[in-house]
Amino acid sequence: MSKIVPVVQEIMSANDSLAAQNRAKLDAAQVVGMNIMASPGAGKTSTILRTIEALTADYKLGVVEGDTANVTIDADKVIAAGMPAVQINTGGNCHLDAVMLSGALAQMPLAEIELLIVENVGNLICPASFALGTHFNVVIASVPEGDDKPYKYPNIYRGIDALILNKMDLLPYIDFDMAYFRRGIEILNPDVAFFPISCKTGEGVAEWVAWLKERAAIYRQ
Repeated sequence: MSKIVPVVQEIMSANDSLAAQNRAKLDAAQVVGMNIMASPGAGKTSTILRTIEALTADYKLGVVEGDTANVTIDADKVIAAGMPAVQINTGGNCHLDAVMLSGALAQMPLAEIELLIVENVGNLICPASFALGTHFNVVIASVPEGDDKPYKYPNIYRGIDALILNKMDLLPYIDFDMAYFRRGIEILNPDVAFFPISCKTGEGVAEWVAWLKERAAIYRQ
Protein backbone atom coordinates (compact mmCIF):
# COMPACT_ATOMS: atom_id res chain seq x y z
CA MET A 1 0.00 0.00 0.00
CA SER A 2 1.43 3.37 -1.01
CA LYS A 3 1.32 6.46 1.18
CA ILE A 4 1.64 10.13 0.33
CA VAL A 5 4.00 11.99 2.63
CA PRO A 6 3.21 15.72 2.80
CA VAL A 7 6.86 16.74 2.86
CA VAL A 8 6.36 20.28 1.56
CA GLN A 9 3.57 20.94 4.05
CA GLU A 10 5.71 19.67 6.93
CA ILE A 11 8.70 21.77 5.87
CA MET A 12 6.64 24.95 5.60
CA SER A 13 4.89 24.30 8.91
CA ALA A 14 8.22 23.79 10.68
CA ASN A 15 9.63 26.92 9.05
CA ASP A 16 6.62 29.02 10.08
CA SER A 17 6.92 27.77 13.65
CA LEU A 18 10.57 28.77 13.86
CA ALA A 19 9.80 32.08 12.14
CA ALA A 20 7.37 32.83 14.98
CA GLN A 21 10.16 32.10 17.45
CA ASN A 22 12.49 34.46 15.56
CA ARG A 23 9.84 37.19 15.73
CA ALA A 24 9.43 36.62 19.46
CA LYS A 25 13.21 36.89 19.93
CA LEU A 26 13.29 40.17 17.99
CA ASP A 27 10.32 41.53 19.93
CA ALA A 28 11.89 40.62 23.25
CA ALA A 29 15.04 42.51 22.26
CA GLN A 30 12.96 45.41 20.87
CA VAL A 31 14.55 44.95 17.47
CA VAL A 32 12.59 45.64 14.28
CA GLY A 33 13.45 43.19 11.48
CA MET A 34 13.20 43.91 7.75
CA ASN A 35 13.58 41.28 5.02
CA ILE A 36 14.88 42.65 1.69
CA MET A 37 14.38 40.53 -1.42
CA ALA A 38 15.43 41.16 -5.02
CA SER A 39 16.97 39.58 -8.08
CA PRO A 40 20.76 39.55 -8.47
CA GLY A 41 22.07 42.96 -9.45
CA ALA A 42 18.97 44.94 -8.48
CA GLY A 43 20.97 46.85 -5.89
CA LYS A 44 20.19 45.24 -2.53
CA THR A 45 23.57 45.95 -0.97
CA SER A 46 23.83 49.46 -2.41
CA THR A 47 20.35 50.26 -1.09
CA ILE A 48 21.27 48.88 2.31
CA LEU A 49 24.42 51.01 2.39
CA ARG A 50 22.44 54.11 1.41
CA THR A 51 19.90 53.28 4.12
CA ILE A 52 22.62 52.82 6.72
CA GLU A 53 24.13 56.16 5.75
CA ALA A 54 20.78 57.91 6.18
CA LEU A 55 19.78 56.18 9.44
CA THR A 56 23.04 56.03 11.39
CA ALA A 57 22.20 59.12 13.42
CA ASP A 58 18.77 57.80 14.43
CA TYR A 59 19.03 54.02 14.69
CA LYS A 60 21.45 51.35 15.81
CA LEU A 61 21.59 49.01 12.85
CA GLY A 62 22.65 45.45 12.16
CA VAL A 63 22.67 43.45 8.93
CA VAL A 64 22.34 39.77 8.05
CA GLU A 65 23.70 38.97 4.60
CA GLY A 66 22.49 35.89 2.73
CA ASP A 67 24.55 34.42 -0.11
CA THR A 68 24.75 31.12 -1.93
CA ALA A 69 28.56 31.10 -1.87
CA ASN A 70 31.04 31.12 0.99
CA VAL A 71 32.05 34.75 0.53
CA THR A 72 31.83 37.81 2.79
CA ILE A 73 31.93 40.55 0.15
CA ASP A 74 28.63 42.18 1.13
CA ALA A 75 29.10 41.69 4.88
CA ASP A 76 32.55 43.27 4.64
CA LYS A 77 31.01 46.36 3.03
CA VAL A 78 28.50 46.68 5.86
CA ILE A 79 31.17 46.20 8.53
CA ALA A 80 33.31 48.83 6.78
CA ALA A 81 30.33 51.19 7.15
CA GLY A 82 30.50 50.65 10.92
CA MET A 83 27.62 48.19 11.39
CA PRO A 84 27.64 44.67 12.86
CA ALA A 85 26.98 42.04 10.19
CA VAL A 86 26.62 38.28 9.97
CA GLN A 87 27.06 36.41 6.68
CA ILE A 88 24.92 33.34 5.99
CA ASN A 89 26.22 30.85 3.43
CA THR A 90 23.18 28.94 2.21
CA GLY A 91 25.29 26.20 0.62
CA GLY A 92 23.72 26.85 -2.76
CA ASN A 93 20.13 27.19 -1.58
CA CYS A 94 18.20 29.92 -3.37
CA HIS A 95 16.72 31.56 -0.27
CA LEU A 96 17.07 32.20 3.42
CA ASP A 97 14.74 30.42 5.80
CA ALA A 98 13.82 30.71 9.47
CA VAL A 99 16.42 28.13 10.52
CA MET A 100 19.22 30.13 8.91
CA LEU A 101 18.03 33.40 10.42
CA SER A 102 17.75 31.79 13.84
CA GLY A 103 21.42 30.85 13.66
CA ALA A 104 22.33 34.38 12.57
CA LEU A 105 20.32 35.98 15.37
CA ALA A 106 22.31 33.97 17.89
CA GLN A 107 25.45 35.69 16.59
CA MET A 108 24.06 39.24 16.46
CA PRO A 109 24.41 41.66 19.39
CA LEU A 110 20.64 42.20 19.55
CA ALA A 111 20.90 44.26 22.73
CA GLU A 112 22.87 46.82 20.72
CA ILE A 113 20.55 46.89 17.68
CA GLU A 114 17.26 48.64 17.00
CA LEU A 115 16.77 47.82 13.31
CA LEU A 116 17.94 44.57 11.73
CA ILE A 117 18.17 44.45 7.94
CA VAL A 118 18.16 40.99 6.37
CA GLU A 119 19.46 40.81 2.80
CA ASN A 120 17.94 37.68 1.29
CA VAL A 121 19.50 35.67 -1.51
CA GLY A 122 19.16 37.24 -4.96
CA ASN A 123 16.13 35.44 -6.37
CA LEU A 124 12.58 36.38 -7.40
CA ILE A 125 11.00 32.99 -6.67
CA CYS A 126 12.17 31.06 -3.59
CA PRO A 127 12.44 33.83 -0.94
CA ALA A 128 8.73 34.59 -1.28
CA SER A 129 7.80 31.19 0.15
CA PHE A 130 9.82 31.20 3.37
CA ALA A 131 8.85 33.38 6.33
CA LEU A 132 11.83 34.51 8.39
CA GLY A 133 10.15 36.15 11.36
CA THR A 134 10.93 39.72 10.35
CA HIS A 135 8.32 42.41 10.87
CA PHE A 136 7.98 43.48 7.25
CA ASN A 137 9.15 42.61 3.76
CA VAL A 138 10.60 44.78 1.01
CA VAL A 139 11.32 44.00 -2.64
CA ILE A 140 13.88 45.92 -4.67
CA ALA A 141 13.31 45.97 -8.43
CA SER A 142 15.46 47.89 -10.89
CA VAL A 143 14.90 49.63 -14.19
CA PRO A 144 17.37 47.45 -16.19
CA GLU A 145 15.46 44.30 -15.19
CA GLY A 146 12.50 45.40 -17.29
CA ASP A 147 8.92 46.40 -16.61
CA ASP A 148 7.45 42.89 -16.92
CA LYS A 149 8.74 41.35 -13.68
CA PRO A 150 5.46 41.71 -11.73
CA TYR A 151 3.75 39.68 -14.43
CA LYS A 152 6.45 36.99 -14.61
CA TYR A 153 7.14 36.62 -10.88
CA PRO A 154 3.90 37.63 -9.14
CA ASN A 155 4.40 35.79 -5.83
CA ILE A 156 7.37 37.90 -4.74
CA TYR A 157 5.26 41.07 -4.97
CA ARG A 158 2.27 39.76 -3.01
CA GLY A 159 2.20 40.55 0.68
CA ILE A 160 5.22 42.86 0.70
CA ASP A 161 5.03 46.16 2.55
CA ALA A 162 7.24 48.27 0.29
CA LEU A 163 8.61 48.15 -3.24
CA ILE A 164 11.74 50.02 -4.23
CA LEU A 165 12.43 50.64 -7.91
CA ASN A 166 16.17 51.27 -8.08
CA LYS A 167 18.43 52.73 -10.79
CA MET A 168 16.03 55.47 -11.82
CA ASP A 169 19.03 57.34 -13.24
CA LEU A 170 18.98 54.81 -16.10
CA LEU A 171 15.32 55.40 -16.99
CA PRO A 172 16.09 57.81 -19.90
CA TYR A 173 18.28 55.17 -21.54
CA ILE A 174 16.18 52.02 -21.13
CA ASP A 175 12.83 51.02 -22.61
CA PHE A 176 10.88 50.81 -19.35
CA ASP A 177 7.13 51.45 -19.27
CA MET A 178 6.47 52.82 -15.78
CA ALA A 179 2.68 52.74 -16.15
CA TYR A 180 2.79 49.08 -17.22
CA PHE A 181 5.06 48.22 -14.29
CA ARG A 182 2.88 50.04 -11.77
CA ARG A 183 -0.27 48.45 -13.16
CA GLY A 184 1.22 44.99 -12.64
CA ILE A 185 2.09 45.84 -9.05
CA GLU A 186 -1.30 47.35 -8.27
CA ILE A 187 -3.07 44.22 -9.47
CA LEU A 188 -1.05 42.11 -7.06
CA ASN A 189 -0.65 44.49 -4.13
CA PRO A 190 -2.64 47.73 -4.41
CA ASP A 191 -1.60 49.07 -0.99
CA VAL A 192 2.16 48.57 -1.28
CA ALA A 193 4.34 51.63 -0.61
CA PHE A 194 6.30 52.48 -3.76
CA PHE A 195 9.66 54.26 -3.86
CA PRO A 196 11.47 55.03 -7.14
CA ILE A 197 15.09 55.70 -6.17
CA SER A 198 18.62 55.87 -7.46
CA CYS A 199 21.36 54.69 -5.13
CA LYS A 200 23.84 56.36 -7.47
CA THR A 201 22.35 59.88 -7.39
CA GLY A 202 20.39 59.67 -4.14
CA GLU A 203 17.06 60.37 -5.85
CA GLY A 204 14.13 59.18 -3.74
CA VAL A 205 16.28 57.82 -0.91
CA ALA A 206 14.98 60.40 1.58
CA GLU A 207 11.36 59.36 0.92
CA TRP A 208 12.22 55.68 1.37
CA VAL A 209 14.09 56.34 4.61
CA ALA A 210 11.27 58.50 5.98
CA TRP A 211 8.81 55.65 5.40
CA LEU A 212 11.19 53.15 6.98
CA LYS A 213 11.64 55.31 10.10
CA GLU A 214 7.88 55.68 10.44
CA ARG A 215 7.28 51.95 10.04
CA ALA A 216 10.09 51.04 12.47
CA ALA A 217 8.69 53.46 15.06
CA ILE A 218 5.29 51.77 14.83
CA TYR A 219 6.72 48.33 15.52
CA ARG A 220 8.98 49.57 18.31
CA GLN A 221 5.92 50.92 20.11
